[in-house]
Amino acid sequence: MDASSDDYGGGPGGQSGAAWPLEASLALDGDSSRIAQARHLVATFLGRVKDHCGFPIAAATVEIAQLIVSELVTNARKYAPGPALLQLRIRGLMLRIELWDSNPVIPAPHAPDPERIGRHGLEIVAALAHGVTTELTPVGKRITADLDLSPAGA
Repeated sequence: MDASSDDYGGGPGGQSGAAWPLEASLALDGDSSRIAQARHLVATFLGRVKDHCGFPIAAATVEIAQLIVSELVTNARKYAPGPALLQLRIRGLMLRIELWDSNPVIPAPHAPDPERIGRHGLEIVAALAHGVTTELTPVGKRITADLDLSPAGA
């Protein structure tokens, strides 16, 4: 995968112990196959977190993380004309999912409408994540979604 990287450090919450991956990233271009690669990156990354430190991550949590990533990457491909970057980071018992894209327009959730077809991505991400923020950057925007990895959060 392009631009994939790992840092190694302490366990959840900054505990010392076995080395394990703290972050991974994937550069995204206009190719829609990147959505599948992004989903694979999430599963691989969380699998390594689980394997390296024995930190239990429920299969349902991995699927939720993959769905969040799918929605963010799909929206970036649909609305941002240039490259994007997906970054995954472990922060304590949270998975931080960050998506940078080149579109400086901050997305706004739409009012509920059972007749609407599509444009539910941000609603889905907000419903699944512990928190979602969006901020402008010098080249576009960054959307951040935090997902609770603790067994109680699943």
